[in-house]
Formats: sequence, structure tokens, C-alpha cells
Amino acid sequence: MLIGFYGVVVSTLDFESSDLGSTPDLYLSDPLQSSAIAEMEKYQTLEIAQKNPNSPVFYLYLSRPNHRNALSRAFFTEFPKALSSLDQNPDANVIVLTGAGDHFCAGIDLSNLSSIAEESVSGDRGRDGERLRRAIKLMQNAITAIERCRKPVIAAVQGACIGGGIDIVTACDVRYCSRDAFFSVKEVDLAITADLGTLQRLPSIVGYGHALELALTGRRFSGQEAKELGLVSGVFGSKQELDNGVRLVAEGMAAKSPLAVTGTKAVLQRSREMSVEQGLDYVATWNSALLLSDDLTEAISAHMQKRKPVFAKL
Repeated sequence: MLIGFYGVVVSTLDFESSDLGSTPDLYLSDPLQSSAIAEMEKYQTLEIAQKNPNSPVFYLYLSRPNHRNALSRAFFTEFPKALSSLDQNPDANVIVLTGAGDHFCAGIDLSNLSSIAEESVSGDRGRDGERLRRAIKLMQNAITAIERCRKPVIAAVQGACIGGGIDIVTACDVRYCSRDAFFSVKEVDLAITADLGTLQRLPSIVGYGHALELALTGRRFSGQEAKELGLVSGVFGSKQELDNGVRLVAEGMAAKSPLAVTGTKAVLQRSREMSVEQGLDYVATWNSALLLSDDLTEAISAHMQKRKPVFAKL
């Protein structure tokens, strides 16, 4: 087991190979080989794909399958850039975040972050701490980029979702998993306090008591238990069923008014920090600016004419 950097959590080395299963040396998947990729920016740790060229659903893959999608240092630079590019892409209405290969994410790869620990040793405890704080804040900012993205981000989880993987999915707007998925808030086993968002976001999803128990024990729990806790909205029987089910959900969201969808996400996020009265005032102000749009006219016309609405790109 490697334990080297405060504030980061799980390396693939923290698990026996029998826990995570074998991963082929080369990952080949038709969605990642689509012609649309040629037009996407290239990343070391991620892949962006548009499975259907006419679909407003885009896929963002954690793409280090040989390392079970452990999060390298490069990930924390690339991830917010990739999300920003999709956020600004008028062809993208919904983003599906998933992992290439057999696992969603085995956590943060400590072997790729050892340089950060080395950079934080100068002999001046105050300056070392300040550099380390900046490094942690940079990684936190990368995960929070999911919430800053105006468009819905749906997590589709298969296999392992451990440590940093839970930091990621708790920042997503909707979560689904396959039956073989398993989860663990693993940081406590590495003598670390989770610091990339799980402790802040998980309680509002599963409840304070459940979040505390999971974080203090670090125990592994199944996709079915994740559903019972409310961490995921649904469990699918296989990876293929997960892909198909999430695609249908994403396409349904993407067919709705982009203004209404992005507004709903923004208002819900802001309302977490407000009283009911404050939240109502906020949404009243929001709708006073955006309610009277062409989308509203189109939605009403489509309903009256019994047809599907067609909305302009955002």
C-alpha cells in the first residue's frame, strides 16, 4: 500500500487485483472510436465522444483503463477544461460521465502525485503548508467544475467507485450504476480526512447519519445498497443495460428546453445554501429574466399541436 500525499486518497495499489478484476492491456470501444472524436480536443486522461452525430448527448470518459481510471495529476488539469469545453459547446445539452473499461474510478493514483509531496518539503512548515493547501484547492476546484457546468452531468458507474470516484459522483447531478458496481469512502483507511468534496456533498444525498457511517468505516457497499441509500437513482443488471438506460434518460433531458434545464440545475444548487423563502425569491428573480423566452412559446405550441418541441441551441 502506498500512502504518500495528504489530502488525496486511493491508489489502485490499495486494492488486491481480485477486488477489481483484470483489465485488458488495450481498451477498445466503439463509442471512443467514433468519427466525432477526431473533432474533439485530445486529453491524456479523458475522452470525449458523441455516439450519435445528431444527438445533443455527449460522453466524457475517464480514460486510464489500464490503471482502473485512477486519477493522475494531469486529470485535475484536464477535467475542468473538458467540462468547460462541453459547457460552451452549443451542440451539447447533457453530459454522461463514465469510465472506460471495467471500472468507473479506483481513486486517486498516489504514484502520480508523489511530486506534490516533494514540492511541499522546504523546511519552512508554514510555506510547505501553504503550498499543500493550494494543491488541495486545485484538486477541489477540478471536482467542483461538475457543479459549475451549466448542463446536467449524469454519472454512469460500473465496477469500482472508490475514494476520489465518490468525490466525483457526489458532485454529479444524477447517478446510476450497474449491478456489479461497488463503492467505498476509503480515505479513513489511509489515515486521511477526505478533502475533495465527499464529506461536504454526501450527507445531503444519503443523510448525515449514513454519510458519517460510510466515511468512518470506509466499508465497501454494493450498487443495490447505494440505491437504497439514495446515492444512485437506479441500478441496471449489466454494463450494457446501464449504457442503454442512461442514454434514454440523457436523451430525454436533452430534448427539453435548454433554458429550463440549465435553470433548474442552477436554482437547485443555489437553493441548497438558502432558506425556503430565500430560494423562492431567487427563482422568482431568475424566471423574471428567463421565463418569457422562445422556448416557452415553442413548448406551448408543441403541446397544443401534439408534436415534439424543437428548441434552439443554447
